[in-house]
Order: sequence, then C-alpha cells, then structure tokens
Amino acid sequence: MSSKDILEQALKLKPTERFLVVEGIIKSLDEPDSSLDAIWADEAEKRLKAYRAGTLEGIPIEEVFKKE
Repeated sequence: MSSKDILEQALKLKPTERFLVVEGIIKSLDEPDSSLDAIWADEAEKRLKAYRAGTLEGIPIEEVFKKE
C-alpha cells in the first residue's frame, strides 16, 4: 500500500479516528534516538573539557538571552 493509498484511507475516517492516527505518527517521530544522545553527550564532554582547559570561552547568560 502506497502512502497515497494510506492518506486516502485515513481521510475517510471520522475526525476522532484521524486524530488518533496523526497522534500516533507524531509520537513515532518524537522517540529518542540513542545514537544522537551519544553524539550530544560526547560533544558536551568535549566542550566541558575545552572550557576547563581554557581553550573555549564561556558566554555570560545575560548575553545569551539578550533581546535584540
């Protein structure tokens, strides 16, 4: 069944049933990806080590949230 066929079938559902389908699809896209988590954890460690070594400068919180 193609994605076009699935869409056509989904559009025939009652609004509450369509909502459940959409909600299920969105939830499936929002699941954590452990490989991405590992990449970000590694990056955070590298940045922390660089900051502690003095090779990476911090930015004051006021500057980060400054409205322009």
